[in-house]
Order: sequence, then C-alpha cells, then structure tokens
Amino acid sequence: MRVHVVSDVHGNATDLARAGNGADALICLGDLVLFLDYADHSRGIFPDLFGVENADRIVELRTARRFEEARAFGRSLWAGLDRDAAILGAVRKQYSELFAAFPTPTYATYGNVDVPALWPEYARPGTTVLDGERIELGGLVFGFVGGGLRSPMRTPFEISDEEYAAKVEALGEVDVLCSHIPPEVPELTYDTVARRFERGSAALLDAIRRTRPRYSLFGHVHQPLARRMRIGATECVNVGHFAATGRPWALEW
Repeated sequence: MRVHVVSDVHGNATDLARAGNGADALICLGDLVLFLDYADHSRGIFPDLFGVENADRIVELRTARRFEEARAFGRSLWAGLDRDAAILGAVRKQYSELFAAFPTPTYATYGNVDVPALWPEYARPGTTVLDGERIELGGLVFGFVGGGLRSPMRTPFEISDEEYAAKVEALGEVDVLCSHIPPEVPELTYDTVARRFERGSAALLDAIRRTRPRYSLFGHVHQPLARRMRIGATECVNVGHFAATGRPWALEW
C-alpha cells in the first residue's frame, strides 16, 4: 500500500493534480487557500487586491510580531471595501481549481486558513472530508484533526484548545495521526523564516505519548527547525510545504 500525503497546498493546483500519481490514495492536511505567500509576496489574495508593496509591508510587520500595527494597516487598506465579499469570491475561485485537482480517492481535512463551510460545495465524489474522524486504509487506522489553534494571526479556522482537544480525544487509538498543526514541540513549531513559534497542540503531544501511533503527520510550519523527529515510538513528520516543493510525502507499508 502506498499513500501520498500533502499539506499547505496554498494555491498550487498544478502540482496537486499530479500528487496522487503512483499512489493508492492521497491525503491532504489542509491550507488549500493562498492568502499571502511569505516567500513570494506577489502571490495570493492580498497582493492581488492591494499590490506587492503593501504585501511587503504587512509581511514586515507580522514577521516583526507587530501584530496590532499589521491589523491597523490592514484595516486602512480594506476601508470602503466589502472585505468578506472580496475574500469569499477569491477563495471560491481557488477552491474550484483545487478541488478539481484532487485525485480519487482523496482524504482531506481543513487547515487554519481554510473555510470549512465552503468545502461541501466543492468536494467531488472521491474526496472524503474528515475532522475528528477515522478511516481504515490497507489495514491501518488513520485519524484526522483539522484546523488550527487561536493565534495573533486570527486566520479563518482557529478554534479553542478545548475544542481541538475534544477532536483529538474522539479519535482514540490510531496507527497514523493526521493533523494540520504539529504537536507542541519547539523544534516542530518554530518557523526559521518567519522567525516565530507557530501554535502546536499539547493535546496532540499527549495523544502521541499515550497512544503511541506509528506516525504523526502534519504541516502548518513551512520552514521548521526539524522536519522529522521521533517521540517515543512515533515518527513525527512535517509533510509541508507543498506549495513550494510540489512533492508529496510517501507512506508505504
């Protein structure tokens, strides 16, 4: 059995259409939407609306952790515009392309920048959306936990630690623990380019220590200090950043 796993697609529909080649299934761990590319400030919804110079500025403020200034700058740009309508229209356009690129079968969960309410409109037959749920593939049990935890970034799908922990607990024991965000381990949560710690989950870390899955697969942190490490019996693997590499991670058994 061979499964390809991707995360942090961020608008890369071209490579996504090839990501399942040679695999029995594709797993996607979220963040389909590209709002702003921190590596290339000309890409995404934000620069399409406000230009590259303004994208440069907001990345500069966020990287310096000047989040209040970044939010104030953003509000000044959005003044007089229908923010919700503009973003929703752009997200719909991206989802139309990205969901059409998914091979069959695909098993997907949400990232923190995704809009879960729209997924039922775009998920085609052959694409199964899972959150706080389990599936069996080739004799292994895969558990899925979508979304992110609340942060100063205030991305669209951030939930409370308690709600997130309840989804992790609902999975029980699994062979492969699939989530968008990593377990709360400094080496896995620190982004070396953005120069900040992203939110990781203590509930995921606790589940790994208690239930000892074979693998913990996740994305979210695009340039982590460590892309792979072992916690007890569990191999923890960051399977992003697909937008930059265009290459899935392969799991074979």
